[in-house]
Amino acid sequence: MTYKPRLKEKYKKEIANNLKERFAYKSVMQVPRLLKICVNQGVGDAVTDKKLVEYALNEMTNITGQKAVPTKSKKDISNFKLRKDVNIGVRVTLRDDVMYEFLDRLISVALPRIRDFKGINSKGFDGRGNYTLGVTEQIIFPEIDIDKVNKITGMDITFVTNAATDDEAFHLLKEFGIPFKTN
Repeated sequence: MTYKPRLKEKYKKEIANNLKERFAYKSVMQVPRLLKICVNQGVGDAVTDKKLVEYALNEMTNITGQKAVPTKSKKDISNFKLRKDVNIGVRVTLRDDVMYEFLDRLISVALPRIRDFKGINSKGFDGRGNYTLGVTEQIIFPEIDIDKVNKITGMDITFVTNAATDDEAFHLLKEFGIPFKTN
């Protein structure tokens, strides 16, 4: 027997049926799905200290369970002392089983560790069914050892769905268990 992530099974058994009934889809294939999760971390001080990108790469790889890649600057910006093709951040794109595992850890472990957590703002939708969430500290993830952190940095987590509207994406993510604020 092979291992299957808990949220992937939950989607197949519960979430798809709930959304099909809620939005009156004719087919299960019309039900929105979570396609990928993109995690980005900008390292602003990487212009002066190249080691910060290496630390961020290691941290992001530990957090997501998948090898992170550095992002490079696209052009020269003299005010920021930035040159073209200099590493200034890290990113990783998660799909399938790794994506569901990361989502499970984010919902059940990382988000409750945020100080004064009252829920996630529901205004991060882009109009096309995708949602972006900003995390201010990477130390909310249990994979990070606080004693070994050089600099506390935030990250952006984007949930890419194939939902047609923001309302469909909102209900999809809410069914997965993402704790949105109640207005």
